[in-house]
Amino acid sequence: MKKVLIINGGQNFGHSGGKYNETVTENTLEILKNFGNVEIRITYVDQGYDKDEEVNKFVWADYIIYHTPIWWFQLPNGLKKYIDEVFTAGHAKGIYMSDGRTSENPEINYGTGGMLGGRKYMVTTSWNAPETAFTLPGEFFNQTSVDEGPLFGFHRMNAFVSLEKLDSFHFHDVEKNADVERDMKRYRDHLTAVFGKELKPHFA
Repeated sequence: MKKVLIINGGQNFGHSGGKYNETVTENTLEILKNFGNVEIRITYVDQGYDKDEEVNKFVWADYIIYHTPIWWFQLPNGLKKYIDEVFTAGHAKGIYMSDGRTSENPEINYGTGGMLGGRKYMVTTSWNAPETAFTLPGEFFNQTSVDEGPLFGFHRMNAFVSLEKLDSFHFHDVEKNADVERDMKRYRDHLTAVFGKELKPHFA
């Protein structure tokens, strides 16, 4: 039995109602259930949480799936607060022990003190920006991908606690030119491919 923690980082704030990431979460749940033999827990960050219970969920899980919108090129404030509180509460309790360095040689081994080794994570993001803003010469993100640009720190954060990255999925142009049916099909195909490899020995 493989264990999956889904973290829905969508929130109701300003003109955002969090509904898009709710749809993404529902699709994730449906696809994962198709594999059988998978236990799933979901945290809706905007609904509140107990940080110590969330630490236990990270330690419990084999896979963590983050769903988040991107606001002003960063994680929304609710999800950032969740990470700050939960990861800090997880110090020496299963998330990380230290930054990995020793006082004898503090110049090396930074970022090697994580405690979640053997676990993997995946992230989805949703953007107003079109995909071409990241890929075309002269466009806004200077041909820098989501993962190598805006999410660089997010991925290093997960590496810091020893989580291994699975292929991300990014939804683009979700405000002005949304095609939810098309995008969810593409995402479902992506999720099926990624977890088909991960869970293949555990098909029901």
